[in-house]
Amino acid sequence: MEPNTIAPRPTDADGRYSNYFKVGHNAFEFLLDFGQAYVDAGGDAVHTRIVTTPPYARALADLLLKSLRHYEANFGPIPRAQEDEALEESE
Repeated sequence: MEPNTIAPRPTDADGRYSNYFKVGHNAFEFLLDFGQAYVDAGGDAVHTRIVTTPPYARALADLLLKSLRHYEANFGPIPRAQEDEALEESE
């Protein structure tokens, strides 16, 4: 294990599907909302909110980009989601 690496603990966390993401921020924290969007239902249902500091938001973004590059190197390009349905950024 690398120095300063935190070993994951076993968890009972539930996996949740998400096709809706909203990101907000202020000077001190980032707010990441995850949920499900239903075209026919006329709304979005947020089920999880993560609140984190800017340095940890940067670490998450870096880790996600690294994982996406690795995935695409192994399985090919990932098609883009419909941004108006899946992604929303607010301040």
